[in-house]
Amino acid sequence: MHDRVTIIGGGLAGSEAAWQLARRGVDVDLFEMRPVRATEAHQTDRLCELVCSNSFRNASLETAVGCLKEEMRRLGSLILAIADRTSVPAGAALAVDRELFAAGVTRAIEDHPRIHLHREEMTVLPEDGVTIVATGPLTSPALSSALERLLGNTHLYFYDAIAPIVTAESIEMTIAYRASRYGKGGDDYVNCPLDRDDYYRFVDAVVAAEKVPAKHFERAVYFEGCMPIEEMARRGRDTLAFGPMRPVGLVDPRSGVRPYAVVQLRQDDAAATLYNIVGFQTKMTYPEQRRVFRMIPGLATAEFVRLGSLHRNTFVNAPALLRPTLQLRAAPRFFLAGQIIGVEGYVESAAAGLLAGINAARLLGGAPLVVPPATSAYGSLLGYVTQRGRREFQPMNANYGLFPALPGRRRGREKKLALAERALADFDGWMRAEGLEHVATHTACGARGEARTPGAGGDGRGCARS
Repeated sequence: MHDRVTIIGGGLAGSEAAWQLARRGVDVDLFEMRPVRATEAHQTDRLCELVCSNSFRNASLETAVGCLKEEMRRLGSLILAIADRTSVPAGAALAVDRELFAAGVTRAIEDHPRIHLHREEMTVLPEDGVTIVATGPLTSPALSSALERLLGNTHLYFYDAIAPIVTAESIEMTIAYRASRYGKGGDDYVNCPLDRDDYYRFVDAVVAAEKVPAKHFERAVYFEGCMPIEEMARRGRDTLAFGPMRPVGLVDPRSGVRPYAVVQLRQDDAAATLYNIVGFQTKMTYPEQRRVFRMIPGLATAEFVRLGSLHRNTFVNAPALLRPTLQLRAAPRFFLAGQIIGVEGYVESAAAGLLAGINAARLLGGAPLVVPPATSAYGSLLGYVTQRGRREFQPMNANYGLFPALPGRRRGREKKLALAERALADFDGWMRAEGLEHVATHTACGARGEARTPGAGGDGRGCARS
């Protein structure tokens, strides 16, 4: 096996993976196809150009993504070190100056003596050696074809139809009830019943709600199986009642009456703490989704851990393909990282790259590969993404709904902070046990304050010491 690693993709996951490998004394060939081949979303040739937002989302431990960021800092994340140093005021969120952030990452990668940046498109996968594929949601057609040959064409998806997910404890079960159509499959579904007036108010709200405009490279040819609910509603006010809200065979056992329409929720995790709103992929804006979906009887106080979307994305059927170490089960010299594994968001993508980099280095060095504890933000997210046997896999972001339950009955802010406290304590113990502590304390870009990456008015230079 070669003593260097090939990384395909110079985004958040690929750059973070390259940095982690280089810090551990491994030579890296990092391939980024821009500017030789442009994408529909990017404007520059810089690594880690942020295209959808400049926000890394909430920074507090009251959110799972805030907890994940703290875990990444403890592992010595390049991406968060530079994000912290190029941050701009954004309330409770970590937002960055896009240009300074991308410039800082690019300079850090270019200046590192162990990272060799190749500006060319990879159209085939390397025939030998350790490889990390971190090509993101806009993987080129040529590389997508190569991945199809490696993974099988049934395991690679190009369109992302995501339905919202709510926590089980936030569903009002005094209104909702359990039943499957015609009793088939037991009481697997939670059903929210709507009478005629409820239904038409809901349909009108769906049609009138503000929608996210499609990007020019996302001109959608909708398939009947993943039609946004607003598109169905525009076809006629009764279309949803004959589609995902069809009430046939779903009599309310408490009243003996079949509702005019139902919204069904299906269990989404092994612990039954999360429920997916079946068939409710949508392009409504996030605030509108919260408002409109809380009109559904039984969901007035719903806690959303994921909201719906429908957009162009390339991702793999990770539960069938990936080990928790982010290696391909069938070809363990290949690691996958970033949005291509089915994680949503900048932070989650970088986190996957960080772990892939650590494990690729350990594979080359003959050390056991590592998996973060299930109680951590890292471990709970990767557990969801790689849980074998999951049906109808769709991308997910970090959220407290994925964490193992705490003893007792805590709710709201108290519960979230307790989950974060346990997560970080267990994460620190895991780092000590796996010998990761000493590496993190020598991070080149000082996630703990000694960063030499740019602040406001900086020149975009990143620290390149290893």
